[in-house]
Order: sequence, then structure tokens, then C-alpha cells
Amino acid sequence: MGEFELIRQYFAAASCAQAGEGVALGIGDDCALLELPAGEQLAVSTDTLVAEVHFPESADPFLLAQRGLGVSVSDLAAMGATPIGFTLALTLPRAEPTWLQAFACGLDRMAQACAVRLIGGDTSRGPLSLTLTVFGRVPCGRALTRSGARVGDLLCVGGELGDGAGALPLVLGQRQAPAAIAEPLLARYWSPQPQLALGQALRGKATAALDISDGLLADCGHIAAASGVALLIEQARLPLSTALLALLGTSGACDCALSGGDDYLLAFTLPPEHLADLQAQGWPIHVIGRAEAGAGVQLLDQRGQRITPQARGYQHFGSDGD
Repeated sequence: MGEFELIRQYFAAASCAQAGEGVALGIGDDCALLELPAGEQLAVSTDTLVAEVHFPESADPFLLAQRGLGVSVSDLAAMGATPIGFTLALTLPRAEPTWLQAFACGLDRMAQACAVRLIGGDTSRGPLSLTLTVFGRVPCGRALTRSGARVGDLLCVGGELGDGAGALPLVLGQRQAPAAIAEPLLARYWSPQPQLALGQALRGKATAALDISDGLLADCGHIAAASGVALLIEQARLPLSTALLALLGTSGACDCALSGGDDYLLAFTLPPEHLADLQAQGWPIHVIGRAEAGAGVQLLDQRGQRITPQARGYQHFGSDGD
């Protein structure tokens, strides 16, 4: 099967590849053409996922596609952006129809859930990897960034932490668990749900935000550095799921929440006056700490003592990731 036949058969005909709002021209030309309403800016982010680095090479292609796109769209959520489209560069050792069909179905499922359209990309032969670039729109001057946190802000997250990291031993076959425990954890790993609506609700309220990918401590460090503040995290206030606690206990669950990564939930700083209104609207906001004068990320342990955590999160080219 040739490259163009592969694209036509498995991707160009998918529901998510059809023209729609914000896409003037999609798959079929040298470039896609996007349309932005007046007064809005284009948000763009790229993620690469490589076999045996980000996922097992034997991963179910349906789930892999869902995870790949969900992880990428989460970056739009972190900016408070509305999705428009995405491109996919797919490198495959071989073109296997069964694999491609399952991958295309998973991709379309997540694209429909995120209201984002496939607008182009590329295919090539080589070690299995996928690179996705996502495009969104956000009102001028209203994008959430990492650099606005202020002393006195609350440090918040958009849900229960650590499930994705807790699922990793199950994904790798290193551990087993009853279905009632394993299934919710595996769902969080393979089908991360970008918090797009929450990101948009935080525009004009949150002072800084990002999505948690490399671990809460590591990612909060990015906000602290960009904003010129210290962020204090209270370990006793970490929201942990019953499934994660059942699998790993309190200590293991806290480790996953703090440094495991793969949550793809929003972490953000919020002036206290906005909290009650947002929670009354039903948003899953958990306060886990605050912004203080100083630098870096500090942790209060379960006894309320300030400690310096040893492991902070995943890095591709650094000591924490080795």
C-alpha cells in the first residue's frame, strides 16, 4: 500500500477529517487553511510520542491513537483555547491494515470528543512514532500562560492526581489488579480527557496555568520559575482516587501524584475570590497549596513539615528522567 492510498483509505475519509468551523481547507493540498474570528489568536503545540519511550510498541492501536491526540489537545486546554484542527505525522515499520484501521478509529473517536479536525500530516516508514500538532483559537490577550501567578494566589488542580502514573505498571504488565481497580486507572492512562471547558472557564480568572504531564512538582516548577514566585504544595490536600489508593496505598499514591506524570489535568493559580463561584458552577477544582514570595516548589508533608522532594518528575534529558 502506497503512502497516498494509506492516507485516503484510513484518514482522509474519517469524520474528523471533514471540513468544519475554522477550517477553510483541510486534507488534500500542500497546506491547510484555517480561519480565525476577528480578535482571536492562534494557539499551536506539537507533541511527539515514540515507541518504547512514551508507550509500549505492542500497544493497542485504538488506545494509542486516543492517548496521542488527547495528550496533544490537553496543551490547548492549558491555554484556555478552543480546538480547531490537528496534523498527524505517523511513522510506521510497516503498513498493516488491521493496525491502521484500529488506529484511525481511535483517532476519530478522540477527535470527535474534543471537537478537533484532522487537517493534514505525513506518513513514512521507520520506527513507530507519531507527532501531532494541534491548533486552537483564543481571544487576544486572554490566553492562560505560566507567567502570571501572584503571591497570595491559591494553587489548584482540576481533578484527582496520579492515576496515569499508577496505571503504568499495569500497562507494562508488571502488576495486576482486580478490574474495579485497574479499569479506571487504565482509562485515565489510555484516554486522557483534555480539560478544554475548564480551561476556557478559567480565562480572566486564573493567573497562570499548564497541564500536568511530567509530574505535579516538575510542572509547578515551570509556573514558579515563569512567575517569579514560590509554590507551596500541601501533601495532605492532594486529591487521590480510591482506585489509586487501593492499588498503591497512601504513600505510593502520593508519590504518583507528586512526580509520576501522565495526569493531563490542569494545574493553575487562582485569586481566592474566584474559588467559590467556580466551585459552585460544578468545576472539579481542588486547592492543594498557595503561591508565596520566593522561588521554586516547596512541599509540606503529611505532618505539616516543609521538605525538599527528591524526585520531581520526568525529563528526557536530565537527572530526574534517567
